Amino acid sequence: MKPEIAGHLWKLLWQEYKARVNYAEIYEQMITRAGGNIANDHIAFRSLRMVVDSPQGQVSLGIKYLGQIVESLGYLPVGEYIFPQTHLYARHYRHPQQVEFDLPKLFISELIVDELPDTTAQLIYQTVSQIQQQLIFPSQLAIDDESIVKKLHTAFTRPWQIPLRSTVETVNQVTQYGAWVLLHGYAVNHFTGYVNRQNTQTYPDIDSTATGLANLGVPMKNEIEGDVTCGLRQTATAAVKEMVTVIDDISGEKIQIPWTYAYYEIAQRYLVEVTPDKQALFEDFLGRNAQQLFEMTRL
Repeated sequence: MKPEIAGHLWKLLWQEYKARVNYAEIYEQMITRAGGNIANDHIAFRSLRMVVDSPQGQVSLGIKYLGQIVESLGYLPVGEYIFPQTHLYARHYRHPQQVEFDLPKLFISELIVDELPDTTAQLIYQTVSQIQQQLIFPSQLAIDDESIVKKLHTAFTRPWQIPLRSTVETVNQVTQYGAWVLLHGYAVNHFTGYVNRQNTQTYPDIDSTATGLANLGVPMKNEIEGDVTCGLRQTATAAVKEMVTVIDDISGEKIQIPWTYAYYEIAQRYLVEVTPDKQALFEDFLGRNAQQLFEMTRL
């Protein structure tokens, strides 16, 4: 039951994401028209490593929080990545029944808030210290119930108050990742088209896929990160901009300003040597690639 629930949850988030990131819709149409298939390699989420008070007591807002949700669905942590220059840590998860139920991998990252300058950390703490909704804890829910999908879906929103405009702009000067999370919370950061599963001669690899998207007017990252020998090549569209709600510092009223939301990534995986006489498809992630892609949401 858990893998089916996970699949339904990711499909719900995919539909919402496509409505906000039209580049993903363009990709889907391009591959479908070429007679190909659509599959997601992984979904990425962002978070904040910090502890705050909530209606349920003290809670962690980082990977510890999102991790318990995805682990309740059967996912297991299988790799970790450290990005000291940007004060980020990440972990990726795979489901033991990934192939059987066609489940994407998950890449969950967190900003280590206590490593930031005190003034920046304090602004973040002031914003997220007021949790406005009940956080989702699977231990309190019946995971085998199909209705759980709608309840789990609420976890992938922003649970804290609307930030001040000055807070977002000031935090952004130090960490664009932090400003993004203040605005978007746990919303999907990106989905990833899995080139290996496209199964169309028109777009046989990541190069032709990226070119195809560019020819349709989709703004693409200039480079393709990684190489065949590393086992993974990745690129992405530009991040879409949308109007986000913030609080005006002077009037105290809600106003809207433009900000980046999400990009759409595409990835191709390759066989790598695991022993002198054996090859296997590379299933992990490359820290250097990930660091470059983190920057796609920079204004």
